[in-house]
Amino acid sequence: MSASSRSGTKHGVTDEHLAALRSRVSAELREPVRDSITWLANEITATHGPTVLGVLFYGSCLRKETDEGVLDFWVIVDDYASAHSKPGHALLNGFAPPSVYYLEREYQDTATETTTRTTLRTKYGVVDRRAFERGTSFDAWQPYMWARFAQPARLVVCRDDDAQAFFDGAVTNAVVTFVGRLFCHLPDQSGLLRFSLPAFWQEAFRRTYDSERRPEGEEYIRGTYQENHARYDAVATHAFHCLARARHLDEAMEHPRSFSISVDPKRLRLMRWRWRAMRALSRVVGLARLLKTTVTFGDWVPYVLWKLEKHTGRKIELTPRQRKHPLIFAWPIILPLLMRQNLR
Repeated sequence: MSASSRSGTKHGVTDEHLAALRSRVSAELREPVRDSITWLANEITATHGPTVLGVLFYGSCLRKETDEGVLDFWVIVDDYASAHSKPGHALLNGFAPPSVYYLEREYQDTATETTTRTTLRTKYGVVDRRAFERGTSFDAWQPYMWARFAQPARLVVCRDDDAQAFFDGAVTNAVVTFVGRLFCHLPDQSGLLRFSLPAFWQEAFRRTYDSERRPEGEEYIRGTYQENHARYDAVATHAFHCLARARHLDEAMEHPRSFSISVDPKRLRLMRWRWRAMRALSRVVGLARLLKTTVTFGDWVPYVLWKLEKHTGRKIELTPRQRKHPLIFAWPIILPLLMRQNLR
């Protein structure tokens, strides 16, 4: 069955949808960010040297346009050996990438008459270009990378035009992969799925958060979609037509307030089975990644204290001995608070 689009008239789907999606992604990656974000991304780049292909900024601080909180970056590098001064960290980075690091820097904002100083906090992942390319594609057996970069991101640091083309392609693939892996969870009647795009995105977010043991509530999920609903609807529409063109589904049809696709019922069942396997693997690898973070994260005490103070409103003071050996002497203070707070 040939793929088609119905919006008043019927016409064949061509590669125009892929080109339009890539163009939109490319423009989105190039959108400007605050000076503080650029400055911090350059600080991270300097830490890892010329092997850095680019630095992506994403997450809640991008959506809310704030520096309050922990800024999320990913650093894509040519190879781990060049990116790390410690051979052990280079070796670990190849195991369940990315490796996650924490960094605090004092930023001086000189844009106003009075210079202000702000503490910028970031946790950032380091991954090589090969793993990133695979992780944003249909070859990935975990949603960890494509789930993140199907959402809006900014390419704050980019080495050259070839790197820009690489990121345009990888992030475009992340969107198509996200849609292609998750539409199977919508209700169907003998392989025919008719749904609204808000319903698709919210169910998809719910599934990917669950695969990482992230207990996000319905209000958060709904808000994530609604904050940028026009963007999400546009990229999903292009992605569904791309999937039809590539024969990942049989037909894609647009309606005024909904979308419908048809898929062979056997293929749909296989897709759902595959997701169950991906979810299980993602949870296991997620635990391994968390254990690795205890080595790579660095001085985690300031981060934990800041998070606790933010959540509890209490200023927490540790003695020099407790700061130096937190796992031995500070646990009576930190552990009870950790058990009561979500410090993701």
